[in-house]
Amino acid sequence: MATNTRILVINPGSTSTKIAIYQQEKVIFLKTIKHAPDLLRRFEKITDQYEYRKDIIYQELKSADVPVESIDAVIGRGGLVKPIASGVYRVNDAMRDDLLTCKRGEHASNLGALIAYDIANLLPSAKAFIADPVVVDELQPLARYSGHPFFERRSIFHALNQKAIARAHAKSIMRKYEDLNLIVVHLGGGITVGAHQKGKVVDVNQGLDGDGPFSPERTGSLPVGQLLKVAFSGIYSYEKMSEMIVGKGGMMAYLGTNDAYIAEREAKDGDKKYREVLEAMAYQVAKEIGAMGTVLKGEVDAILITGGIANSKWFCNLVIERVYRIAPVHVYPGQDEMGALAENALLAINGEIEVKEYL
Repeated sequence: MATNTRILVINPGSTSTKIAIYQQEKVIFLKTIKHAPDLLRRFEKITDQYEYRKDIIYQELKSADVPVESIDAVIGRGGLVKPIASGVYRVNDAMRDDLLTCKRGEHASNLGALIAYDIANLLPSAKAFIADPVVVDELQPLARYSGHPFFERRSIFHALNQKAIARAHAKSIMRKYEDLNLIVVHLGGGITVGAHQKGKVVDVNQGLDGDGPFSPERTGSLPVGQLLKVAFSGIYSYEKMSEMIVGKGGMMAYLGTNDAYIAEREAKDGDKKYREVLEAMAYQVAKEIGAMGTVLKGEVDAILITGGIANSKWFCNLVIERVYRIAPVHVYPGQDEMGALAENALLAINGEIEVKEYL
């Protein structure tokens, strides 16, 4: 087992790219590269940005005197590939083709695997990976039913963070993740609540543009009849409706901000509207936790709350007071996607987990 393995982690966001170098489990370089929105708008598709972002990564590594040839593995944030099982995947031609053609949608995370592949290919023996992309699909058959055969429930959620937190919790109590039943709640710009049954997420709300609680910028589930009336009113285009549901929905629609910190500050200063909207969001999160409790037939070892909004004790307590009787609640504020990616790459390099092939 290598003791000085160096891993480059690449996590592209809509207007930024986070990069890090890990030596074993320790981060030795970390940088968030900001991209001017006006510059990014020059690219017709998100995937057109990958040469531009790759060049900037090289420049940043050079400026920091990080020898690129010392890197043993490159792992990128997994994008909208086809539904796959949880795990670490080698970036291959099939994956690259799906991401370059955006077969399953455009998202900044699609760039992670593409950049990782290019950089690894230029190095003597480095390998390129992704791990637990948002489309990890372990849903049980009953969870796929929507209510009409035209529509199937899909698994799109914060798989990387949910899995990492679940494994970290299991380790902290000296248990195996695969032996536990957990409900994991990710509170961020989007909110997902997953039922983890013996190491698999057998049910989860579709957090990208689908069902579940409303969030700082997503509507979550909507009354279908009313949605149809608005959609066919002739007032809104498909693009405007999409924006209403993702980006300008939820807290943003009610309060004009997607910043949970600002909303909480206003609520604590006595603004009744802000307080009620945040209480409603917590109410819907608690309802989703209750629903996942029924998925697990009431056999829940713990409820884990994570994500950026988990830094708010006030908001977490709004949720906890409704669900603590289901199972013990543990709060893991924030998220460490970079650390989770590095850990997965290290396990893969050391042969401690199987590296899967994308087909």
